[in-house]
Amino acid sequence: MESRIAILLLAPLLPIVIGLAVRRPRASEYLNLLASLVVLVVALPLPFAIDVPREMLHGYLLLDPLGAWVVLCVAVVYLLSSIYAIGYMRHDEAGDRRLPAFYALHAGFALTMLFAPLVNSIGVYWIAIELTTLVSTFLVGFERSAESMEAAWKYIIVVSAGISLALLGTTLLYWGGSFVLGETYNLTWESLVQVAPKMPPVLLKLGFLLTLIGYGTKVGLAPMHTWLPDAHSEGPAPVSAMLSGALLNTAMLGIVRFLAATDAAGQGALPHTALVVLGVLSLLVGALFIVRQKQIKRLMAYSSIEHMGVLALGFGFGGPLGIAGALYHMLNHSLCKPLLFFGAGNAMHRYGSKRIRDIRGVLAAFPVSGWLWLCGAVAITGAPPFGLFLSEFAILRAGWAGPNLWAVIVMLVLLIVIFVAFLNHFRAMYLESPPLPSVPAEASGNAWRTWPMALALAPLLVLGVWWPSAWTVLYQHIAAALGAMP
Repeated sequence: MESRIAILLLAPLLPIVIGLAVRRPRASEYLNLLASLVVLVVALPLPFAIDVPREMLHGYLLLDPLGAWVVLCVAVVYLLSSIYAIGYMRHDEAGDRRLPAFYALHAGFALTMLFAPLVNSIGVYWIAIELTTLVSTFLVGFERSAESMEAAWKYIIVVSAGISLALLGTTLLYWGGSFVLGETYNLTWESLVQVAPKMPPVLLKLGFLLTLIGYGTKVGLAPMHTWLPDAHSEGPAPVSAMLSGALLNTAMLGIVRFLAATDAAGQGALPHTALVVLGVLSLLVGALFIVRQKQIKRLMAYSSIEHMGVLALGFGFGGPLGIAGALYHMLNHSLCKPLLFFGAGNAMHRYGSKRIRDIRGVLAAFPVSGWLWLCGAVAITGAPPFGLFLSEFAILRAGWAGPNLWAVIVMLVLLIVIFVAFLNHFRAMYLESPPLPSVPAEASGNAWRTWPMALALAPLLVLGVWWPSAWTVLYQHIAAALGAMP
């Protein structure tokens, strides 16, 4: 197992070290693709190969099913975005000279997101999340336009401010543990759960709320979401896919682990309520901005806020069913959001505009990827027969059986509003006549920009009609580890 983790973390170094040393665009592309393929091969069986949590590297790394599941989600998005980037990032000769730097940053971003779920120390986890911010800031502003540079600055300032609150919350929790374990001790996730029942309840609750706001900023939960629409809409499409499909899950993991500590102390009522409220608020903000959205990638960005709200509701409702639905939703969202951003990237390249009103007659311009993009749009709204329908239905069932029935009703109403509004934008792009002169159909297409869309859609469809029984066992195991009562 140690060798697998070593391969998982060392593979992204290929495009970083060798790519920057060679400085050849095509070599960097394929090194990054090879690294992403190796990462997925290692990560795919990882959640199912762990019987009990295992500490490695003198206790600094922790391999447990929950962390391995998030690693799997990151690996899926890393591979899809690496394939798509080859077709998307190739520009003129001047642009090609910057590709080794792009792929080094791309692999570095993946490395930080693969590392964070495996961290055992709470303080080092904070450092790992901050590293994801530092690396991805350069990717958000990679195109060097005024809009992308502004988005990068907004991203690093807002998220760093939020993460500072998470550090304060972590400090309070460490202080609370010092009343039991002494002034100096190693605060791991397991030791936090063990010491939480003996902590002063005020410090435990306040520490959790601060970490919820801090990491919730990174997740994009409303009202701390203000960085997300700009960063997702101004970065290159492969970067947007990584931000939405991988990064947000990595930050949500920290909230879930802190929530387990409050549950272990019997102080979970306030934390669960806070998470449910932020989830509903995120759904509301997502719905309002989706209805009136005019820019295609910002439409996808507000959809990310919506789905992080759904995740927050799943973990906030709690119980085995709520946790299972949230974990299933993580993977489905990690598959669907790259599909949508890839389609948006294709449309922006083809039409030369980010505005929805300028994108018309998509199927005439994209006979193949247009259909894939439309299926992704249906899937992201939670409609059957795609995986997001099953995960959202499981979360609704979990809430219906709990004390937060009001949140279930609001969630259901807002999901219907989002379904109508989101598909109304696609109706205009697909069915309304294109502006003159009409955009001709792309004769040959670009396999690098089409195949990753198909690779994302296929499992979404399979997971919509088949919930693997082995995954049910895995989810039950994770729920039990988080302290969820049957």
